[in-house]
Amino acid sequence: MPRLFTGLEIPHDVGFALSLKRGGLGKSRWIDASNYHITLHYIGDVDNQTGNAVANCLDGLRVDPPFSVTINQLGVFGGNRPRVLYAGVEPCPQLLALHEMHERALQKIGLKPEGRKFTPHVTLARLNGVSAEEVANHIGRAGVFYPLTFTVNQFVLYSAKDSVGGGPYLVEERYPLAA
Repeated sequence: MPRLFTGLEIPHDVGFALSLKRGGLGKSRWIDASNYHITLHYIGDVDNQTGNAVANCLDGLRVDPPFSVTINQLGVFGGNRPRVLYAGVEPCPQLLALHEMHERALQKIGLKPEGRKFTPHVTLARLNGVSAEEVANHIGRAGVFYPLTFTVNQFVLYSAKDSVGGGPYLVEERYPLAA
């Protein structure tokens, strides 16, 4: 059974800039820059029939014209028990609309709503035994975060191996935004 999700690929130059924020957080598992992405919708483990239905329903989604996304900060999920260090994405109307389109399209084929608030981000590290203070110090040492902007021309359907997250991810299909 493939584990599927939809997302936006991160251009190589943006991925390289984000990779410079790596290191210095204990036994944390840093995500390889080649696996950086912005998740639009996590689908999960599905059978091949459902996987084909997902691929087909995504084929009709279009956002016209392409739009820009800006990554503008470092953040952490988990509060006092940090689990993930991420690069935050500035929400923009087109990105939010694309996420909503995915949500509605996938529900139409019988998949459940994702169930958590959409917080666009790029996961940089899965944290392991790192205190909130250590993460705050790391973010402080990282210095000024210069915004990274890129144009989104497509979204992709990814598959992942059964693991604890972080890749490797395989692009199963690419979907252009404009018809």
